[in-house]
Amino acid sequence: MKGHTDTLKVGSNEMELVDFRIFKREDGEIYEGIYGINVAKVREIIRLPMLTELPGTPKFIEGIFDLRGVVIPIINLAKWMGIDEPEEMTKNARVIITEFNNMLIGFVVHEAKRIRRINWKDIEPASFVDGGLDGSKVTGMTRIEDDTVLLILDLESVVQELGLYQPSNTRVDANRDKFTGLVLLLDDSSTARRIIKEALMQMGFTVIEASDGEKGFQILEELYEAHGADLSSKLRLIASDIEMPRMDGFHFAAKVKEDPRFKMIPIIFNSSISDHFSASRGKEAGAEAYLVKFDGSIFFDEVARVVQAHML
Repeated sequence: MKGHTDTLKVGSNEMELVDFRIFKREDGEIYEGIYGINVAKVREIIRLPMLTELPGTPKFIEGIFDLRGVVIPIINLAKWMGIDEPEEMTKNARVIITEFNNMLIGFVVHEAKRIRRINWKDIEPASFVDGGLDGSKVTGMTRIEDDTVLLILDLESVVQELGLYQPSNTRVDANRDKFTGLVLLLDDSSTARRIIKEALMQMGFTVIEASDGEKGFQILEELYEAHGADLSSKLRLIASDIEMPRMDGFHFAAKVKEDPRFKMIPIIFNSSISDHFSASRGKEAGAEAYLVKFDGSIFFDEVARVVQAHML
């Protein structure tokens, strides 16, 4: 799986998705749900192993198992979404072993189909979602063959909802130096933006938010109209996620670094993707640092280091 992400060129604005299926029974009929997860977060796909149940946990936590010396929790996505699973579809279930936020977690799905390469500009944000599936649990959608819709689930929100992952050290040390100036923050997750914005404001920055690379670049151009050549002294930092609809962080960073108006503004990536290929791609795109969400002490240290170096 990891080899696929390394074939993508920095700035190509493309991603690779594992296409998986979850079936549901409704009014006696079986319907197929089509979903995707970034290959960069997938360690491997296995058959459903023998699990050890955990008493007192929600019903969608199937249990835990030992994968080569690492104990991994297993979450049943159909149960988490409140779907009535057809029994015949569970017999060949697969587990997608994921790695993000420096954690290994398995997700039970009914079928893993294929890997798809998709341009981020063809992925729409999740604001269209209403009804049964909470829109906050979907980061985006794209259309595939026969005009079928593929939904990209926000697996990080699942994990955070279960309490398996909580941001650490989110309060800045009172003895730290305070900064002034602007920071442009890009992230399609409103939850992530809130956490990171609060951290940056504690450091003294004024934060401007954008939900994807396209909006982020538009804001840069507006800031340049307002400040001209002085922008690099006003805008201290760009903090960007990687996975964003329309324009991802890598493509955004490459575009910024190619533009003489903005190339001197430092960029830090702050992403849930914790594989070394993405970290290397981040540096290739021109970022000064690549951080995995969200350890506050590391974030504060790296922001201070990058901003201070830029001010010299």
